[in-house]
Amino acid sequence: MIFAAGLGKRLGNITESIPKALVDINGKTTLQMAVEKCASYGFDDIIINVHHFADMVEDEVRRLNKIGFKISVSDEREKLLENGGGLYKARDFFGKSPILLYNVDIISDLDLSVLYALHIKKKGLATLAVRHRPGKRFLLVDDEGQLRGWRNTSTGEQILAGVSAEGLSEIAFSSMHIVEPEIFNYMWEGVYTLITLYLQLAAEHNIYTLKHDDGYWVDVGTPESLDYVRRLLLKK
Repeated sequence: MIFAAGLGKRLGNITESIPKALVDINGKTTLQMAVEKCASYGFDDIIINVHHFADMVEDEVRRLNKIGFKISVSDEREKLLENGGGLYKARDFFGKSPILLYNVDIISDLDLSVLYALHIKKKGLATLAVRHRPGKRFLLVDDEGQLRGWRNTSTGEQILAGVSAEGLSEIAFSSMHIVEPEIFNYMWEGVYTLITLYLQLAAEHNIYTLKHDDGYWVDVGTPESLDYVRRLLLKK
């Protein structure tokens, strides 16, 4: 599932006339780049959620389907559900295989097959890609890379999953993760994030992380990061 329903407010004037999923990066929409990325690793039966400028995003989906991709749509026009509620709404789309979850505004050279392989090896409920990068909100992981909590370093807010904070390290979530369909047993209708859910489940269930500090990772959520990724990919 590619999460593509966000309002993209941090992009300012850019998303006043188009959705974030249709922002251009060197001749391709962010949605096309995300679809190509996922499909190239075998995650080629894709569903996306739509809300902001939903009609425009559906037009792009039709275009991408015509050139050979297989994309379905989960309609969130009436209410934006965040990625937790959005995934649950789309639950009937999925079968019994692990599910890749990917944000439309993420540009990265992470090898998704490595993420998948670790998920299969560890046999956890979910496996999250993580990275050391600047920020204010961090996951807390133990020495084995298992999720144990969350911290906002600007407010001091902290959530721990059944352990003390001693020995835990801070690392940022990369908005790429793999989950087992079993996760739907612990979900509900509503508006909530998957990080909120993971933190509720982490005390009783194994949720692992994959660190990927090499290569590039960009959240094209601001005009500055959008300009940066355009220049970066031209060099590639």
